[in-house]
Amino acid sequence: MALIKSISGIRGTIGGESGSSFTPLDIVKFTSAYASFIKHRSGKKSRYRVVLGRDARISGEMCDHIVCGTLTACGIDVINAGLASTPTVEMAVIFERADGGIILTASHNPKEWNALKLLNERGEFLDAQDGEKLLSIVDSGIFEFSDVDNLGIITKKDFTKQHIEAVLSHPLVDTEAIYRAGFTVVLDAVNSVGGIVMPALLEAMGVTVIKINCEPDGRFPHNPEPLPEHLTQLSSTVVKSGADMGIAVDPDVDRLALINEDGNAFGEEYTLVAVADYFLKHKKGATVSNLSSSRALKEVTEAAGESHYASAVGEVNVVTEMKRVNAVIGGEGNGGVIVPDLHYGRDALIGSALILSFLAKERCTLSELKKRYPQYSISKNKIDLCEDTNIDQILAEIKKIYSQHKISEIDGLKIDFEQQRMWVHLRKSNTEPIIRIYAEAPTLDQANLLASEIMSEIKNL
Repeated sequence: MALIKSISGIRGTIGGESGSSFTPLDIVKFTSAYASFIKHRSGKKSRYRVVLGRDARISGEMCDHIVCGTLTACGIDVINAGLASTPTVEMAVIFERADGGIILTASHNPKEWNALKLLNERGEFLDAQDGEKLLSIVDSGIFEFSDVDNLGIITKKDFTKQHIEAVLSHPLVDTEAIYRAGFTVVLDAVNSVGGIVMPALLEAMGVTVIKINCEPDGRFPHNPEPLPEHLTQLSSTVVKSGADMGIAVDPDVDRLALINEDGNAFGEEYTLVAVADYFLKHKKGATVSNLSSSRALKEVTEAAGESHYASAVGEVNVVTEMKRVNAVIGGEGNGGVIVPDLHYGRDALIGSALILSFLAKERCTLSELKKRYPQYSISKNKIDLCEDTNIDQILAEIKKIYSQHKISEIDGLKIDFEQQRMWVHLRKSNTEPIIRIYAEAPTLDQANLLASEIMSEIKNL
């Protein structure tokens, strides 16, 4: 697997049969480029400061040493947050008024993966313009290292408590109602930093926590992406213990998946839907999700008398659209909840606190809450293509075939079959010769059938 470079950083594998694609040299190169980018972006200052945090994966400590050494060599002071969730690092940049942040995490990827995720001074991922500037510095190979009298210094600071306090202080987090409800929750933190921050948050709200896979040693007990097929242990534990719900987070705690009290999955697409429903009952305004997220959010938003907007896929694109329309809530259908009056980043902590507040106020179970919403299923597929395939031409031909339907070209090609309450979204990968084909419909059979129809059209082309 080759090193994957993007505007938000780099990711790759460490070791394995094919060797490493994410090497110490790559880390030094990108960190050095980021240091130069920070200096140019922040203007001339006596000191520059960057927050660094990491998830608990096995390679994290090694990468941490390299990044710290490189930043200090570039004259950047490092505020090392140690083991910290992605949203905790994002908020730490705000707390410290730092010039930027680096998160060492490969999110939901397996244990052999790691990555550098890069933040600006607002604790947000770099946008396309800034990302291109960074990549141009990387390509130039011209970096700015400091002399011995101006090396950076490293300080250590734990921001976990500060993050939790900010979540508990949010006006829509009703800690008293949660206390009174006396919830019991089973938590699966996939042996990463969620095992540190999530129990602390839940217990601060009076929740009884049954912990599984909460030892932050980076040895993931199952595929770390919080999908129902990977959460069978969580589901069975919820049922056996008679818990009110199950909570699963990915290794860097920006995605939130829920398990109903009966052991069935709430559905990661519905995490954002439920939080938005609760939010809109108390604070009116627009909502935003990406084009590959469930239309259930649009319907819930419009039922509340508000407007929904769709963005291109990717957190930075969702955030950009949220700012454009001044959205009160937004996120992605992978369990990513963004609450802008806390911070502009996906955050499983605030998502969990809002869900528990909602359940406590409504005095209902998670399965009863799910029944309130429009029921949809998404079929996720991809087609592998030859290296020289003209994917743009294929998308143009598909657009012609389905031109009688509502079309969006914000990100690839989305065809909305509004009468049938179905849609299909086609996107080309930036790193592989593939087309991703996501389809949604009221039933999974309908979604699979729609995806198969589109895939047959592509193969014919």
